Amino acid sequence: MKVIENPLEIYSQLRFARAEGQSVGLVPTMGALHEGHYSLVRRSVEDCDLTVATIFVNPSQFGPKEDFSRYPRTIEADLAGLKAAGTDFVFIPKNEDIYRDQHSTWVQPGDVSLPLEGQFRAGHYRGVATIVLKLFNIIPASVAFFGRKDFQQLQVIRHMVEDLNVPIRIEGCETIREADGLAMSSRNRYLSAEERVRATSLSRALKQVHQAYANGETSIERLESMMKQTLEQAPVTSIDYARVVDGSSLTDISIADESSHALIAVRIGATRLIDNMPLVCT
Repeated sequence: MKVIENPLEIYSQLRFARAEGQSVGLVPTMGALHEGHYSLVRRSVEDCDLTVATIFVNPSQFGPKEDFSRYPRTIEADLAGLKAAGTDFVFIPKNEDIYRDQHSTWVQPGDVSLPLEGQFRAGHYRGVATIVLKLFNIIPASVAFFGRKDFQQLQVIRHMVEDLNVPIRIEGCETIREADGLAMSSRNRYLSAEERVRATSLSRALKQVHQAYANGETSIERLESMMKQTLEQAPVTSIDYARVVDGSSLTDISIADESSHALIAVRIGATRLIDNMPLVCT
């Protein structure tokens, strides 16, 4: 496994590989890696000739009151895990190589970024779309792998790639969960033991509406009420949203159908957690 910091070096090495006909899989991360990330790497290793992971804690996707400064940095453990998973290259750029002093150009994502997270984290997806497009420009990959755990982020990236004709395939991979159903997240380490138990209410609420739909319930009001009741009983500290929306555009719908998607964002103590699930799993 080769670790590279310089954008021009990683570009030249992978451009040569692509010219030779090799496929390149990309797994963008912010580090503090867990089994969810490593599952993406293994999927890339399985599907592609070469796999490159990136580690960059992107400052532009954090709000002024969010946890950029305390976001966990575990580089040595991350590199060991990436090597064990079969990664060929790891790109770890310096901030000044990504955002020059005069940086003033941003990617403004489309309408899919506006609801849900867009209402609670202003500017977040602008930062996400900008760094992802930068990585796509630096790393000439064939396909990029993202987890479905951040479903809205996945949709923002898919829409950006389609709208801007970026020549890369986007693969959304299944959410990896703990044995008790909690979706794996770098922020789970912030939870106390008691908060960790309450956090399992997210997956319980999602499974509840999934089963309710399977049993014939199509009322958005009743499905969302079920989720909120489960979360409040946990109890979570606060609910940002517990919604059932269109699975492509993430816009409001009047009646649930096979394309609908349930998404949750809550705070438990000081930690903000998100999770989601389609009403029909394929």
